[in-house]
Amino acid sequence: MSKINEMRESRAKAWENAKKFLDSHRNEKGILSAEDTRAYEAMEKEIVDLGKEIDRELRREALEKELNTPVNTPLTNKPEKREEEKKTRFSSEYKKAFWANLRSRDTYRPELRNALSEGVDTEGGYLVPDEFEARLIDGLKEGEIVREHAYSFITSGGVHKIPVVASHGSASWIEEEGAYTESDDTFSQVNLDAHKVGTVIKVSEELLQDSAFDLESYIASEFTRRIGQKEEEAFLIGNGVHKPTGLFDDASGAGIGVTGSKADSITADELIDLFYSLKSGYRRNAIWLLNDSTIKAIRKLKNNDGTYLWQPAIKDGEVDTILGRPYFTSSFIPELGAGAKTVLFGDLSYYWIGDRQGISFKRLNELYAGNGQVGFVASKRVDGKLVLPEAVKLLKMAAA
Repeated sequence: MSKINEMRESRAKAWENAKKFLDSHRNEKGILSAEDTRAYEAMEKEIVDLGKEIDRELRREALEKELNTPVNTPLTNKPEKREEEKKTRFSSEYKKAFWANLRSRDTYRPELRNALSEGVDTEGGYLVPDEFEARLIDGLKEGEIVREHAYSFITSGGVHKIPVVASHGSASWIEEEGAYTESDDTFSQVNLDAHKVGTVIKVSEELLQDSAFDLESYIASEFTRRIGQKEEEAFLIGNGVHKPTGLFDDASGAGIGVTGSKADSITADELIDLFYSLKSGYRRNAIWLLNDSTIKAIRKLKNNDGTYLWQPAIKDGEVDTILGRPYFTSSFIPELGAGAKTVLFGDLSYYWIGDRQGISFKRLNELYAGNGQVGFVASKRVDGKLVLPEAVKLLKMAAA
C-alpha cells in the first residue's frame, strides 16, 4: 500500500472517530461542552494536518515524475535531408537566442538581434519561445483552481467577442395541419479583453553566470507562482477594471442561489438548497469553492438522514466531497461574515479565460546593478468572464 493511501485511510479513521465523538458528546441542545470542544478540535486538527500532508506528498510525486521525464525525444526514424528551419518562436535558433539574451549582459550582438527579431514586442522585450509559453500556461493551470476547471483558449489580439445563448427556444404540440410556433434561441454577447498582469523577477549576477543554474526552471516557477496568484484572485473576486471579472463579482459574477438565515454560520439545509438551486444539467460537473475556515464549520453538518455533508477521500483518484461533489478552497474567497458571499457551487466550464498569445520578458541590466542583480520584467495579457450565470450559484450570508 502506498504512503498516500495509508494516510488517506488514517484520515478516514480519524474522521469516523470524530463523527462518533460529536454524536455521543453533544447535549440535548446539540452543543458540546468547552472541554469536549477542545477535544473535538484536536481531532479536527489531525484530519486537517493529514490532509495537508497528503497534498504535500501528491505534489512531491508530481514533481518527481516531471523531473524524471526525458527532456529529449529518442531518434527512431532514418536521417532525412534537413530543410532550413523557419525563423519562428518555435525554432531552436530562437529558443537558443532567447535564453542567451536573458543570461548575457551583451544584448546587442548582431546574431542575437537577428534571431530574436521574430519575437520583439511593443515594449522592447522579447516574446518567450512557443514551447516555453505552453509550459508556463500549463504551470498556471496546475496552480490555479479556477483555471484548472474553466474553459481557456488562446487569442491573437484585441477584444474577443463571445456569442452566448441568453435564452433557449422550445418545442410545442401541434394540431394536425396546424401552424408551427416560432421559438428561437436569443443571443447576448460577452467581450473578453486583454488585461495586463506582470512581475519583476530578480536574479543575482553570479547565478546567471553559473551554467549549472537552471534559469528556465527558476523563471517558470516564479512566473507561474506570482502570476498564478494574481490571476486566481481576479478570477474569483476581480471587478473587471483593468483585470478579469471574478465569479464573486456583484455586477457580472454568479447569481445568488441561497441567502443564509444567519450572518456567522451556515446550516446543512442551506447547503442542500444551494446544491439544488443549480439545474441538474450543471450539477453533473459542478464543484464547490469556499474558504478553508468555512470547511471547518461544514464538517459538523448533517443532512436529514444523519449523514455528514463532508466526506474524506479514501482511494487514489478520489477527492474530499460535500454532498458527493468535490470541493476546493482558496484564501481569496470571503470567510463567514455578515452579507458575505462565502460558498460557490457550479460548473466552471462556463467561466471562459482568454490568454493573449505571447508572454513577454525584458531584461533590466542597470536598475538593480547596485545590488549585484539583474531584473526580468515578465508580463502576459488575459481576461476572464462567466459567460452563463445560471451555471454557477452562490450562498450569501444574512446581513448583520
